[in-house]
Amino acid sequence: MGITSTLNEVLVKLFREIMTIEEQSLKKGDFKDLTVNDMHVIEAVDIYESKNMTTVARSLNVTTGTLTISINGLVKKGYVDRIRSETDRRVVLISLTEKGRSAHAWHEQFHQEMVQAVIADLDEEEQIVLQRALTDLTRFFRRMQEKMD
Repeated sequence: MGITSTLNEVLVKLFREIMTIEEQSLKKGDFKDLTVNDMHVIEAVDIYESKNMTTVARSLNVTTGTLTISINGLVKKGYVDRIRSETDRRVVLISLTEKGRSAHAWHEQFHQEMVQAVIADLDEEEQIVLQRALTDLTRFFRRMQEKMD
């Protein structure tokens, strides 16, 4: 098997495994009522200040309508608050509740443990090469996304 085939297989399996493990971790933890998608929406909402729906939707590469559906569910579950801007009543701002901040912290810890596991046996030079490769991959995905928009 060549490098291209091997990398393709590893990347596809890696993506699936991350999603599966995140979902299983959610079901076993304190946030059983959340999906992986819910958690990624929570992650996109700033833990310190309110954001408008358009900003969050852009960061997730979804439409405002799609985000509204997710936010409606998160408001009902008690993870997100929705308020109208005092300066422009047409603008809806969203922020995390205490429960939402707890979920955000849990998710952040999950990702920190994942990253530590990846770099634990790498020396500094290998870490830099890995970072460069993943940054290049991210740029590729962004360019692909821009072409689809």
